[in-house]
Amino acid sequence: MSEPVKFQQARFLTSAPTIKHLSADQGLEIAFAGRSNAGKSSALNTLTRQRALARTSKTPGRTQQINIFELDEQRRLVDLPGYGFAKVPIAMKEAWQKSLSEYLQQRKCLRGLVVLMDIRHPFRDADQELIHWAVDSNIPVLAVLTKADKLKSGARKAALLQAQEAVPGFGGDVEVITFSSLKKTGLEQLEVVLQRWFAATPIGAPADQSNE
Repeated sequence: MSEPVKFQQARFLTSAPTIKHLSADQGLEIAFAGRSNAGKSSALNTLTRQRALARTSKTPGRTQQINIFELDEQRRLVDLPGYGFAKVPIAMKEAWQKSLSEYLQQRKCLRGLVVLMDIRHPFRDADQELIHWAVDSNIPVLAVLTKADKLKSGARKAALLQAQEAVPGFGGDVEVITFSSLKKTGLEQLEVVLQRWFAATPIGAPADQSNE
């Protein structure tokens, strides 16, 4: 079994507009995806204990390229372009969507997909499409309900329960947790899942991503 990942050692490696500009398709990668206002960059910064590893902005849509963060020589975190934000030019939106699609469908070293969703607006159409794609490709999914601090305890528990009840409908390896970058809620659960994914497949082993 490989050594546990030390997320605080993450460092920015590269940004690329398409997968053609990424480094070799080897090692292990876990990707973070979500709508442009889901708090994806904040979650990555919280996970790595770094305030500015992933750029955050009050303006949704800041992540426009595939951003790679290296954990060690063989393991990486990937910040994918945000989707679903309407207030950008159509051409730009289409370019982001193409970049996101190509990575998810063609990157062989992808070992898990973290789908971040605002706890107040989970499982929108684009989120569901993304999860169904991952399930069909035998890629495990962690649905992270972000901004959990925006809800009171009762509402937060109800939102989690409702999301958990929706999970069986995807028919695959899908888990769900609540998360707050502000309160660090769900951080330990996130780390446990990512450590498990990184340890599940020996480095260098081919991924099973058949779409049969």
